Amino acid sequence: MRKAIKYFVLSILMVAITIYNPLRTSHPAASPDDLAKEDLSRVLYPSTRSIAWKPVFIRPQDSLESLYGKNWVLVARFNRIDRRHVYPGMTIKSPINIDDLKDYAPMPQEYGPAKRYHRYILVNMEEQWLGAYEYGKLQFSFPAATGKNGYETPTGIFRVDARHKNHTSSLYKTEDESVQYPMDYAIRFHIGKDNVAYWIHARDLPGKPASHGCIGLFDEAMQKRITNVPENPVLQDSKKLYDWAVGENQYGPDSGGVELLENGPIVEVVGHTPPYLSGPTHYSENTKS
Repeated sequence: MRKAIKYFVLSILMVAITIYNPLRTSHPAASPDDLAKEDLSRVLYPSTRSIAWKPVFIRPQDSLESLYGKNWVLVARFNRIDRRHVYPGMTIKSPINIDDLKDYAPMPQEYGPAKRYHRYILVNMEEQWLGAYEYGKLQFSFPAATGKNGYETPTGIFRVDARHKNHTSSLYKTEDESVQYPMDYAIRFHIGKDNVAYWIHARDLPGKPASHGCIGLFDEAMQKRITNVPENPVLQDSKKLYDWAVGENQYGPDSGGVELLENGPIVEVVGHTPPYLSGPTHYSENTKS
């Protein structure tokens, strides 16, 4: 009888371990060690208060494409997340009306401090968003991933001084530690007192601050090359910014290596890391006024 009870208790424990400690998955996944599962409805961006949305739980059969069809790009940008990081068990912000996202851009259409400059890059850390300005007028904008807690991106006004189309990190490797972390289309805007360089570059976007201080932009082509996900790359914001800010039309032929630049674009980083709420904000509190 005691043996039967012992085996019953062990079987219950094994079930509990299976439920609360899921196996590592290769893809898609934001973090295989994220046992609690990510809840992006808890990441508070000021501009999302003007959009009616609700939390949506991602099921095993779900993807951004299956849920939103051709509008998946709008939802990805709204959540500041790439397709590789949308995985079963997590929660995203889902718009009540998809049309509300068609003109969604949390950056100001005109920015006074940029009026004197042909190229001006404004990064709002609280919004996790980047805007590209020409003489004060917004040309385009898109999500960005800045430094996580403990590795915050430096704030202030800087000037781009180098470009490196095929840059890789000298400090960090990919998740499987097979190669140095790729930083395609890298634009250097600051070197700290500790001689650590800060770049704007291609990287993963998991829906919240995630870097070690650099500013990351969508680049699914890079992800495809490194992780083979997604199958059909679409988003490549890093290349668009690179071509606009430091491309060959501005600075001549690009060797692909590190090249120092004179009179590069201004980069201004403002704000602070967005708060991570203890629970999700219900969509009824996020309707337009």
